[in-house]
Amino acid sequence: QVQLVESRGGLVQAGGSLTLSCAASGRTVGTYVMGWFRQAPGKEREFVAGIDWNGISTKYADSVKGRFTISRDNAKNTVYLQMGSLKPEDTAVYYCAVGDWTTVVSSIPPYWGQGTQVTVSS
Repeated sequence: QVQLVESRGGLVQAGGSLTLSCAASGRTVGTYVMGWFRQAPGKEREFVAGIDWNGISTKYADSVKGRFTISRDNAKNTVYLQMGSLKPEDTAVYYCAVGDWTTVVSSIPPYWGQGTQVTVSS
């Protein structure tokens, strides 16, 4: 089993930046793909970004490309999401998750964090 705990999100003005982190425990996640997802009110949960086990391969949703950066530190069992040039439409509950590329890009990874709220004001 893997337990995932996201850092606290927050309220940010449009154009601002925020970094989320997610710490894994229970078993090492060094060989897993780690990803970030988000769910806005009234919308389905969507894939945001993913990173493979060695941090070389990354994938991003088109809506965040060039603004968000995913990274990981396997020594700390932690994945990060640096969010920049934030827009009101980035407002959502953000979740981290662990799986493989198939489950991550399909938004069905087996392990999920509890989510953290990010609100971007205009």
